[in-house]
Amino acid sequence: MKLASEAETAAFGASLARAARRGDVVTLSGSLGAGKTALARGFIAALGHEGDVPSPSFAIVQPYEEIEPPVWHVDLYRIEEASEMDELGLDAAADAVLLVEWPERAGKHAWPDALRLSLDIAPTGDRILTASVPPSWEGRWPPQ
Repeated sequence: MKLASEAETAAFGASLARAARRGDVVTLSGSLGAGKTALARGFIAALGHEGDVPSPSFAIVQPYEEIEPPVWHVDLYRIEEASEMDELGLDAAADAVLLVEWPERAGKHAWPDALRLSLDIAPTGDRILTASVPPSWEGRWPPQ
């Protein structure tokens, strides 16, 4: 799927939010500047969050408990070893949606049932989104 602008990336995030359920994990892979946080911002805003949605690069975990479903926005960019994951307390988010940027930092076996999205920057500047869709997303993918 081609996303021609940051606004289209955020709009895709909003459509994805409408299909999300408690307990879902959505991983967002891609290089710096590929649009992972823009997609997350559209997702979180579509669920009713009013206000800033900062990149959680330094906080690592940014929960949004006031929206339905609750969302934990996670950025693992600064994680150096998968063993550090235990310290984040992500198991407490079992009833929330986890949006995880840089999921590869958690190890290749993390979140085996996640909806895996990857954003790449095309030479034209467009973002190319590819997805690996688990069975739990059947009937919800692609989002409308």
